[in-house]
Amino acid sequence: MKIETKQFLVREGGNAKLNKRPTSCVICETRDEYKEVLARHVKQLDELHQLLYGANQYALLVVFQGMDASGKDGAIRHVMSGVNPQGCEVTSFKQPSAEELEHDFLWRAEAKLPGRGRIGIFNRSYYEEVLVTRVHPQIIGNEGLQARGKDFWKERYHSIVELEKHLHRNNTRIVKIFLHLSKQEQKKRFLARIDDPAKNWKFSEADIKERVYWKDYQRAFEECLEATSTTHAPWYAVPADDKESARLIVSQIVVDALKEMQMSYPKVASERKKQLAAIRKQLEQQ
Repeated sequence: MKIETKQFLVREGGNAKLNKRPTSCVICETRDEYKEVLARHVKQLDELHQLLYGANQYALLVVFQGMDASGKDGAIRHVMSGVNPQGCEVTSFKQPSAEELEHDFLWRAEAKLPGRGRIGIFNRSYYEEVLVTRVHPQIIGNEGLQARGKDFWKERYHSIVELEKHLHRNNTRIVKIFLHLSKQEQKKRFLARIDDPAKNWKFSEADIKERVYWKDYQRAFEECLEATSTTHAPWYAVPADDKESARLIVSQIVVDALKEMQMSYPKVASERKKQLAAIRKQLEQQ
């Protein structure tokens, strides 16, 4: 099964229109089929990740954004389950520290970018600086700045796009995934966290407070996706109400991104082949 992911793409210069994009879709009819497809994707990711490491030409950055309980942690855990942890690093961005607030808003993220041959995953990211801060502009005051009008946010979008262009020119490929969750499904997941003792630790009263700003967040996400989805660093609005389908779509997006790099293992020179043959002969005689 090859999942067509273009339907979830936010095209450069296009409209995100989140209210017209689905929050739910069904990829597999049965759980057994889901397990089979996910296992195949995980195997492909493992093979492609080994190739990424061996070729040592590119890096891949996968950015996850979404409302609370949209399934970011679960998607990362399931999709990347077969990838060698030595070549993959997950970074979760919390509230910035005092030191981070003394620098520009992209500074702390740049330090966590993946090197060649590696996959970097941002669970939330520098995009928080045009999402949470857009809904709560008073936070900008902590950075010694003032959010004055739309030009302020346009400049931040411009800075993000320019950074991602720079990374692309230097062989870091970027895919950005917005897990598009409905307000009703978020409520169900919050209730599950309250009712299940094993999930109580996931629940925060702050999550409930942020639900009041649901429409504000949707507008912020919509404008952000429209302003920063580009051909070299695209956004995908992935329906997130069905966790299993969302994971399959995400894994297909990452597989496709790695395949598009058209990588190959380094070629071995004829002289080196002779050396290896001689070493092999020595080993056989031992």
